[in-house]
Amino acid sequence: MTATSESQSETVGLRRTLRFRDLILYGIILIQPTAPMPVFGVLYTESHGHVVAVILLAMIAMLFTSVSYGRMARVYPHGGSAFLYVGKEIHPSLGYITGWCLVLDYVINPLICIIWCSRAAMNFAPEIPYIAWAIFFALLFTVLNCNGVETSARINAGMAAALGVVIVLVLIASVRWILHMSHPTAAVFLDPLYNRASFNSSALLHGTSIAVLTYIGFDGISTLTDEAKDPARNVPRAIVLTCLITGILASIEVYFAQLVWPRGAAFPDVTTAYVHVSGRMGGPILLAIVNAALLLANMGSGMASQLGAARLLYAMGQDGAIPRRFFGAVSIKNRIPRNNVLLIGAVCLAGALILNFDLGAELLNYGALLAFIGVNLSSLLRGWRHGRWSQAIPMLMSLAGMITCAILWWNLSPKAKVVGTCWAVAGILLWIARRRYTVLPGEAA
Repeated sequence: MTATSESQSETVGLRRTLRFRDLILYGIILIQPTAPMPVFGVLYTESHGHVVAVILLAMIAMLFTSVSYGRMARVYPHGGSAFLYVGKEIHPSLGYITGWCLVLDYVINPLICIIWCSRAAMNFAPEIPYIAWAIFFALLFTVLNCNGVETSARINAGMAAALGVVIVLVLIASVRWILHMSHPTAAVFLDPLYNRASFNSSALLHGTSIAVLTYIGFDGISTLTDEAKDPARNVPRAIVLTCLITGILASIEVYFAQLVWPRGAAFPDVTTAYVHVSGRMGGPILLAIVNAALLLANMGSGMASQLGAARLLYAMGQDGAIPRRFFGAVSIKNRIPRNNVLLIGAVCLAGALILNFDLGAELLNYGALLAFIGVNLSSLLRGWRHGRWSQAIPMLMSLAGMITCAILWWNLSPKAKVVGTCWAVAGILLWIARRRYTVLPGEAA
């Protein structure tokens, strides 16, 4: 290679082609427009029927946090991760622990997808037991990922469009249901927002801590900084607006679902509650459509998140944070970290047979909320060091985000906090054992 060609290769970078609306579309696809549907039954049960309220409260916390993510994305445009932000702005060790807690998210995500897919499949074939479906989906995700099957951006966009059609069908069916109600009063339409008889502040906060799951993924927009036009302006705005759009859309979806389902009535299956609500408003055809659509969406999400977790473990293995020989190995044939895919598949199968969907969702939020607290604190400290009182408003928003996320983390169930803390302690012990092999953000190599 000549010196000229070497120089040209060094200057070649990613094309800045993504507009503001492209970033928002990417964020919505990443979160999925049907995000509240799989978790609707859990939110309804834990919040005592105040699903709309917990979705909106979670949105407030996520809006504050999205502002902090946007500010940090400006400062560190080449690595949109809580691991990097916390390591650079607070301390490398805390950055590592933040990253380790995020690993829990990556592992739990395919696990709860296996649980949900298994329950949804039982709606089609109830004679096949749950354990058989769990084994099937765990093997399916693992085998496909071991053979290098990935979900392309085009398929993701197509899936988002299909889910958008499903949402429209559900809303049309729910409006038809409401129009056929006999003499509805104003109290009926306010009931999804507030019901005095069932209201409980502790239940509301606990439900809100789970409702954060609806917004998981908005921070992924920060990874597109190198491909965005005017990233300093568009990336932060897109992150915030994606959270806002997600919250409004999610609130509409669950609001109509609560109007249709009688308050206090039990769901045939809490995990797939929204599917049964769809059946009530639109009959068996709509039930089958919603069940199939959410099943496919969760299959795609489960496979993608399993491969994402495998790659994260591979990166940590390459850095020496975990044993390189096992975690840093790559299959010669398919160029994927096959050891990690197999390990995560085994862990997810075991977890799907032991845990329920509720606890899995809370464990995912355990790591996410800790990461959000870290990002808000990083943004707060950044503002104090580089602007002081001229950064008062952004600092107050970061402080509000940190406090609200901390409150939500505290209101996770005791079991979720115990299991999540055990995971964090294991990460600390692993880091201590391999400290001399690991270089963290903020440290010299």
